Amino acid sequence: MKPTKSAQQLESEFLERYGAAAERANFFDPSFFEKFNVKRGLRNTDGSGVVVGLTEIGEVHGYVMDEGEKHDVLGRLRYRGYDVKDLVAGFQKEKRFGFEETAFLLLFGTLPKQNELTDFSQFLGSLRKLPDGFVEDVILRFPSPDIMNQLARAVLFTYSFDASPEDYSIKNILRQSVELISRFPSYIAYSYQAKRHYYDKKSLLIHHPQPDLSTAENFLYMVRHDNQFTSLEAEILDLALVLHAEHGGGNNSTFSIRLVSSAGTDTYSAMGSAIGSLKGIKHGGANIRVMRMIDDIKTNCPHWDDDHALAAYLGRIVRKEVFDKTGLIYGMGHAVYTMSDPRAELLKDKARQLADEKGLMKSFQLYEAIERLTPEVMLEAKGSSKAICANVDLYSGFVYEILNIPRELFTPIFAMARVAGWSAHRIEEIVSGGKIIRPAYKNVSEKFEYLDVAARGV
Repeated sequence: MKPTKSAQQLESEFLERYGAAAERANFFDPSFFEKFNVKRGLRNTDGSGVVVGLTEIGEVHGYVMDEGEKHDVLGRLRYRGYDVKDLVAGFQKEKRFGFEETAFLLLFGTLPKQNELTDFSQFLGSLRKLPDGFVEDVILRFPSPDIMNQLARAVLFTYSFDASPEDYSIKNILRQSVELISRFPSYIAYSYQAKRHYYDKKSLLIHHPQPDLSTAENFLYMVRHDNQFTSLEAEILDLALVLHAEHGGGNNSTFSIRLVSSAGTDTYSAMGSAIGSLKGIKHGGANIRVMRMIDDIKTNCPHWDDDHALAAYLGRIVRKEVFDKTGLIYGMGHAVYTMSDPRAELLKDKARQLADEKGLMKSFQLYEAIERLTPEVMLEAKGSSKAICANVDLYSGFVYEILNIPRELFTPIFAMARVAGWSAHRIEEIVSGGKIIRPAYKNVSEKFEYLDVAARGV
């Protein structure tokens, strides 16, 4: 009698035998995209996005089309018609936090009056405490080494704690959305503390959310071991939340929530899909790649403070010779912005201020040099004179690192902000979309006649 193989042996043999077969079975000639006029990645041949919907929530503007030609312009980002630079200037001039005002604007389409802002901020604060047993049974009992994975799971589990999870009235969806905007910081903070304890072998620190603090202050309070933070730290995190709160309907995670919402599913399932999208390294995970790239440059380019040495090393990155060999300079380039990303401009100003205060100007100048040299490097390495600008990821990771925020929280902070925009787009899709989103795919496979098992060979 042959000895029974273990499940692990069977798995190893199966993957060894069929892994490459799965890849071969799913590859087809990429020239088919052009042959059948398929918009690969929903992009036009000039790189612009295919228009698939309408929105009044966010406007991302980076170029204009004139008689069929694309012309680069300075980047602009508007929330509900308001320029984000004006929003930031407004609340910073009055020395107050802006994320709560921004979330209100995205949800309701108007800037809140003072009493409305007070009521909304107090309501958000009152919702932060998670249901009894949630932290222990959902987060601590099943910790994850990845905070985004744990965040998605926490959101899906919230369904079981909701008395009306399948009520699709706008009033109920609004309730669910505001609760999630309020509770994302708690989900993330507790998931981080669980990860530190169970995977990093640190002491378990559970801090209760503070209803009277702003979103940015409360998050810093919950993740810091001593609950301490400075007003400047909270101000800069608040700015980052405002700048990440919304970015039009076409970005991958927002399109995901609109796509799934159009199917008529519940709020928690729709939010889970958006989190899964944002977790991707091509989307929300890019800021961590920027930091790893910076680490690599500092380690392997001894004279990184010299433009010639740095440009040469960036050229090697583009030619896929070093770093992760993808050919990408992370933090540079964007699907819409060409000449400038307004989010990067605003964060860059704060990054410079922070670096000056913390004695880190040499590191800041490295980021500036990457921004300055990349267009030249791309021209020399690829012959590309296409306009390319720094995106928000180039400076966001640097800012978080100066704030002493662990890297595993970079993308979750992105989600903590973007849940406001996701909520607004879910409601807009349900109210004004109406039809399930169902694009077409052309089948390009060969046709075969069915064969009985015995006729297929051994």
